Amino acid sequence: MRKKSDYILRVLLIIGDALALILSFAMAYFIRVKIDPRPWMFEFQFFEFVRTVAWLVPAMLVILAALGLYRKDIFLGQSRLPERGRLILAAILSVAALIVYDFFTGEDLFPVRIMAVTSMLLSFVFLLAERILVRFIVKQIFKSDYGVKRVVIIGNHKNTEYLADYIGSAPESGYRLAGIVASKKYIPADLKTHQYSSLKDALKKARADVIFQTDEKSTEYVYKQAVEKHLLYYFVPSETALSSHFGALELIGTTPAVLVMATPLSGGYAVVKRVFDFVFSLCALIVAAIPMLIVWVILKIGNLRYPAIYTDERLTQYNRKFKCYKFRSMKPEYNGMTAEEAFTKMNKPELIPKYRKGGDYLKNDPRITKFGHFIRKTSLDELPQLINILKGDISLIGPRALLPGELRDYGDRSLILTVKSGLTGFAQVSGRRDIPFEERRALDIYYVKNWSLTLDISIFFRTIAAVLKRDGAK
Repeated sequence: MRKKSDYILRVLLIIGDALALILSFAMAYFIRVKIDPRPWMFEFQFFEFVRTVAWLVPAMLVILAALGLYRKDIFLGQSRLPERGRLILAAILSVAALIVYDFFTGEDLFPVRIMAVTSMLLSFVFLLAERILVRFIVKQIFKSDYGVKRVVIIGNHKNTEYLADYIGSAPESGYRLAGIVASKKYIPADLKTHQYSSLKDALKKARADVIFQTDEKSTEYVYKQAVEKHLLYYFVPSETALSSHFGALELIGTTPAVLVMATPLSGGYAVVKRVFDFVFSLCALIVAAIPMLIVWVILKIGNLRYPAIYTDERLTQYNRKFKCYKFRSMKPEYNGMTAEEAFTKMNKPELIPKYRKGGDYLKNDPRITKFGHFIRKTSLDELPQLINILKGDISLIGPRALLPGELRDYGDRSLILTVKSGLTGFAQVSGRRDIPFEERRALDIYYVKNWSLTLDISIFFRTIAAVLKRDGAK
């Protein structure tokens, strides 16, 4: 929960906002039709009206996201005024969006103006009430020490004392002080027991999730430690640096801090990507059910003793291991073996350097069955990974899922594992096995550091084209 707490918070807010919006419009309908004594002429029945509004709720949620209402600092900030102002604007724009939809479709959602006004007011009230409730629940959870992030503060600066005091006295903030790496004069008297002599020692013993750095000493080293251990890294700028800073800031208590991200794929974007992965994989599994059944039957007929789908241990986000599902394309006696072990077993050790030199590919690989070559060329062997996507083990698009033993070959392995591995990715659509290992690694790193929705959309369509053309398939 600790590393996923921000993600879960945003999911709760999205679900709560969706229900609040639907309820507000439903209540506006009920007030106009059942309570208002004036005569009315309304084409929609109640459930038909609610269903239409529900279909349009995703557009309203996009408006809320654009207004920053899923940012943690706004939701959990000390002042409620910024959030309330944004909620008022969100209610106005949401009703305006429905009016625009009404105008172009002619469905007459709001036959009387008062209903639009009522919907606007109720949207604000219900959204505010829902967020107060979610905030209360989240703070109670944080106070119980569940889902909080353990913080290490490093730096000889007065901000170290400010942050330590705030985190130590605000259990509802979502943070817990785990360690401080600073001189004694920058540590509050009641928190001296949290002092560590070095960042390495603090990270080893404090089980940290977040690093706050308050000075500019060895920033590159501190940031590298955060990336390697998959920790959040905040830099707290000085007054001089703050005046020239143009990026997004978060308030930790009253202290501005800059979240330095290893990848743009975080926060609300991660939620959107997960929703897309879930919907896509569910639909794709339904469409691919018959082809998958046919492949499964052929593999079982070919060898009844072995399962048609095999599992292989791979790595995904935050160095987490998972079971990757694939249709069996290798001869059963070589499943689970490294290339070195398999080629040695078949008394062909001379193939090992050829396989590695070819970027883990060997033409007419003797380990693979004839039908295995076919399903690999057509990418049918990877269809069971749709189950991995549905479960959340991997994403549709991301870096290639690494074998645990491959980590030694990745100098930037920690950076690559800051996002979920993918069924397809930038390296795969740029040549798959036709490009050397070093270039595939560089493309994976580029994807992590330069992620965008546009890049994902481009990779998605290039994947379809590559599969149809069998580009790079082996």
